[in-house]
Amino acid sequence: MRLGINLGYWGLGMDADNTAVAQEADRLGYAVCWAAEAYGSDAATVLAYVAAKTERIDVGSAIFQIPARQPTMTAMTAATLDALSGGRFRLGLGVSGPQVSEGWYGVKFDKPLARTREYVEIIRQAMSRERVAHDGANWTLPLPGGPGKALKLTVQPVREHIPLYIAAIGPKNLELTGEIADGWLGIFFAPSRPSCRWSRCAPVGPSPGRPWTASTWPPMCRW
Repeated sequence: MRLGINLGYWGLGMDADNTAVAQEADRLGYAVCWAAEAYGSDAATVLAYVAAKTERIDVGSAIFQIPARQPTMTAMTAATLDALSGGRFRLGLGVSGPQVSEGWYGVKFDKPLARTREYVEIIRQAMSRERVAHDGANWTLPLPGGPGKALKLTVQPVREHIPLYIAAIGPKNLELTGEIADGWLGIFFAPSRPSCRWSRCAPVGPSPGRPWTASTWPPMCRW
């Protein structure tokens, strides 16, 4: 088991404490420092700052909200953070909730599983530096009938593969996470009953080629 920390939001009077906690976790050999976002501080800016203030600890988004960014923008942000951190970035994604999705971002909270699947497909395509072409229910790239053309990421990511995690709660979302992600960010997780969540990921997640690895806090599993 490896340990991680989850920082509080920025701009609430705890910024110096957050920085000190991240630096102490780095000194002690913690595995990862996660940062969240809702409708205050954004996680990407916080993680860039923390990466500049630390040396070894990974920095991860827990989570980047799917309704907040176009998937190609998320791919750009992930590639940039991985470069700025020297290959220490972990990409955590989640659909957020209807209050934030519709109230803050103006994005309808419907079909979250299909939206997540498409989002991850586009990110994977962009991060592989393929020309991004996607025709789905939620995104069409490039738009037809106009001047747009299929583009590819102009920068070379530091790593060929940036670990991608999904924050999942419901049974179907857990199954999707096991199918398309590199790991799971658990919330409302009961350590006394881990099998009730992990068993949903297990049929398609872990395999001889993709075994379970360490859990961290917030509860995370990577395969």
